[in-house]
Amino acid sequence: MFLLRTRAACAAMVLSTFLVTACSVTGTDQGDDPQETTHPTTEGPDADAPANVRRPNPDAVFDYQLGGAYPPAGKVRAVSRDRETKPADGLYNICYVNAFQTQPGEAVSWWKNKHPDLLLKNDDGHLIVDKDWDEPLLDISTPAKREALMNIIGPWIDGCATAHYDAVEPDNLDSYQRSDGKLTSQHAVAFARLLAARAHKRNLAIAQKNTTDLLPQHTRIGFDFAVVEECGRYKECPEFSRAYGARVFDIEYGRKDFTAACRAWGKELSITLRDREVNPAGKHGYVYESC
Repeated sequence: MFLLRTRAACAAMVLSTFLVTACSVTGTDQGDDPQETTHPTTEGPDADAPANVRRPNPDAVFDYQLGGAYPPAGKVRAVSRDRETKPADGLYNICYVNAFQTQPGEAVSWWKNKHPDLLLKNDDGHLIVDKDWDEPLLDISTPAKREALMNIIGPWIDGCATAHYDAVEPDNLDSYQRSDGKLTSQHAVAFARLLAARAHKRNLAIAQKNTTDLLPQHTRIGFDFAVVEECGRYKECPEFSRAYGARVFDIEYGRKDFTAACRAWGKELSITLRDREVNPAGKHGYVYESC
C-alpha cells in the first residue's frame, strides 16, 4: 500500500531520537491473541472519543510537513510534523511516529545494536525489510515483544504530548502485509490498541494511517480520525469517509488525482496536494495546495 507513498524525507531527523530509550510500561495488551476472533464495528463516524481527547475539526484545511517544518498557509488549521519537530502555534498538531517499522539509515544500526530481538526476521534469520523505504519491520508477533516495543515507542508518544501536540499518527499500520507471512492483521490490531491506549492516556487523539483492510476494526482499536495517502488515486475515500465522516486528511501526490479527489470529495474531506518528498516551503520541488 505504501509503494510510492512518501516518508523518506523524515529519515534525516531520526538518529538523535534513537540514542535514549525509556522503560515505562504500557497498559494491558488486550485482545492480543493472533488467533482471536474479531468482529467489525457497527459504530459510525460520530462515535465519541474519550472525554480528555480532542479530535480535529471536520474538514479542517491540512498541511503535511514531514520533510521539515515551515509556516503554514493562513487557511491551514491542522498540520502533521515529525515527532522531533515543534508543533505549529495555534493549529491542530499531529505528531508523526514510525511505529511498525524502523526509520532507514543509521537508525537501523541502533536497532540492531540495542534491540536486535525486536526486528522481524525470516526463517533464515535475515531482516524482513520494506524495500520501498529500506525500513526493517518491527516484530509485533507476541505480547512480550509488543510490550518491549511499547517501552521504546510509548515514550515517543509521551514526548508528543509533552511537546503539546494534539494527536499522534503512527505510521506503517499495514506492515503485516509486507512481513512474508510472519505477521497477521491481528498482530497489527493488538499493537495498534496499545498505541491508542497510550495516546489516550496522554490526552492525545490517534489517527489511523491508511489501510482500508483494518477499517472494520477502527473503533475497537481506538482510532479517532484518519490520515490517508492517495485515497483519491486508490478509490478509498468512500471507505474512510464512512468510518470517520469528515475527519479524514487525504494527501494526494499527483495533480490529476488531487483534482479528481477535490471534485468528488472536496466538500466533505480535507484534501491536500503535496510533492512526494514533502519538501518544506522554499525548497526546490515544494508543492502545496488544498481544496
